[in-house]
This record gives sequence, structure tokens and C-alpha cells, in this order.
Amino acid sequence: MQELKVVFVGFGTVGRGCARYLAANRRHLESSHGLRCKVVAITDLKAGWVENREGIGLAAAIDAVDRGGRLSELPLDRPEGRSSIEVIKASKADVLVESTWTNLKDGEPGLSHIIAALESGMDVVTSNKGPLALAFRRLKAIAKDTRRQLRFESTVMSGSPVFSMCEAGLAGARILRIRGILNGTTNYILTEMAAGKSYAQALRCAQELGYAEADPTGDVEGYDPAAKIAILANALMGADEPYAGVNRVGITSIRTEDIERAACESKRIKLIASASKSPDGRVELSVRPALIPETDILAHVSGIMNALQITTDAQPDVTIIGPGAGGDSAGYGLVNDLVSIHHGRLSS
Repeated sequence: MQELKVVFVGFGTVGRGCARYLAANRRHLESSHGLRCKVVAITDLKAGWVENREGIGLAAAIDAVDRGGRLSELPLDRPEGRSSIEVIKASKADVLVESTWTNLKDGEPGLSHIIAALESGMDVVTSNKGPLALAFRRLKAIAKDTRRQLRFESTVMSGSPVFSMCEAGLAGARILRIRGILNGTTNYILTEMAAGKSYAQALRCAQELGYAEADPTGDVEGYDPAAKIAILANALMGADEPYAGVNRVGITSIRTEDIERAACESKRIKLIASASKSPDGRVELSVRPALIPETDILAHVSGIMNALQITTDAQPDVTIIGPGAGGDSAGYGLVNDLVSIHHGRLSS
């Protein structure tokens, strides 16, 4: 039985989703995978931090934060004055689970967390798009130099197994094109507009249901799917494309009459993120509203669901459809990565 000592940085919805799965499925992970995770430290901007080399009771930690309390309620070691970086280094953990907020300006604080962990000899799993969208090659180079694993399943399509499917299920194939619906908020808005609502009405519904933030710019202007398609292209197509270089158009200019006109032509409007490799090896990235025929499988992906279609030189379009958001879904993606790291350690 291999035991992985884990430090959580970020214990919000996604971090707790991961912890909840680990706690509820401990016996399954041990019996099916020979994996035991011992959480030795947790730090969160709002909930504070706690550490215990003998292991932290996840149920108690989850309950404290779910109730709006603080991790300091737990009767465990808590030296004063440590930053997240200091907690990472002092934890002596095997793996960092990084699930702080996404910052697409400079990737912080997640970028520094990941670098500190890799340089301290830890493997890393993260749900944070910012560091991967802005510094993919740099982080992969550090992981290679330190001989550590860096995994990021939850950065795209939440817990749907995009990267692991390509890594295992499409091994040996060259990926030529990726296209998909990578933002649940905009897909929900466009679905509601197709049902007769105006853009403003659909956005308001999305906000009331918690699908859109009070400031929805990151979604409706296409920044979120742009980050995701950049990560996909760099990870799966060997690209070295900056997130800022994505040709990006959002959905704010789409009106009800555009949706109606598309329906009259047996088409639908979807916000499509795509990465295409040209014969000379360049990869072109875009996020923009597209008119797609009803015969296209992506036309039938509705609500907050996401979908990704992958075209390779060996296999025509392979499509994966699944949730694009949600704490438990993204939390499971982190667990998926922990299991992959465990198997990678066994085989190394």
C-alpha cells in the first residue's frame, strides 16, 4: 500500500470536492488502486490553515468550512505566521493539490504555489487554469528538471477525463484538430436564448442560478474558453501558444433575431473554441460564436454541459461530453490526477 502525503492549497468548492471524494471512497481507493492519501496540511485564504504530520480528519475539515467556520477550529498543529508557500515547504508532502482561484493576468498565487511545490520535490495536481494558460512550457520544464509529475485534468471540462482519455485512449495518434464547447455559462445563455429569452434575460437567469458571476466578463467575452483551448493545444498538440494570442470573440453581440435566423436555417449558434494544426505545424487558436448545422453533434449540447471533439490522423472525430463545472466534478478530476500520480510513482 503506497501512502501519499498531501497538502491542500485552496479549500474552496473544488478543494472540498476533492477532499469529500477522498474521504467517502477511502476503502475503494485502497482496495482498487493500493492508494492511501494522508492529508498533512490545508491552507485557504478565507478558512485559514492547519497542519498535522499524522494526518488531518477530512470530514471535520470539510464540516468546519461548509459551516462557514475556520480550519483553526480543528485541534491540530498551527504555528503562527506562515504563508501558503511556507505551508507547502514545511509540509514535506508528496503531492500538492492546488485549487486556488484562476487569475488570467499573471497566474498568481497559483503559479508560485506550483513552482514552490515542484522545486521542493512534490508532484502537483491543479484545477487552476491561470498558471497553465500563461506559463505552460515553463511549468512543464520545471517538472521535467525536477523529475516530478504535473497534472491538470480539472482545468478543462471539470472532471470529464479529457487529458487522461487522450493520453491513454489516443496514444500514438497525432491530434490535428480540437473543437468544442468549453464554457457552461455561455452555453446556458445561448440555450435559453434559443428558447425565446433575450440575452439580458438569459444572463440574469444564469446569475440567479449561480452559473454566472455578478461580473460575467470572463465567460461572456470568451476569456475562460480561450484559456482552456490554449491549455489543450499546448498539452495535446505540442503547441507553444500564449493564451493572449487566442483569436477571441464573445457572445455579447448576439441578439434574439440572430438565434431565430439560425433556427430558420436549421442551424444553431454556439460559442466554439478550436485549435487546428496546419501542414507546416502551426496551431491556430480561436474562440468565437459559430453557426453550426443541426447535424453537428455540438449543436445538441445544451445548458451548462461541455463537449470536446478531437480529430486525429488515426481516428476521425472522437467526442466527449460532460459537465464543465461544479465543485464535486472538478474535485473528482483532482482525484483522477492523484490516482494517475500514484500509478506513475509505482512504475518509475
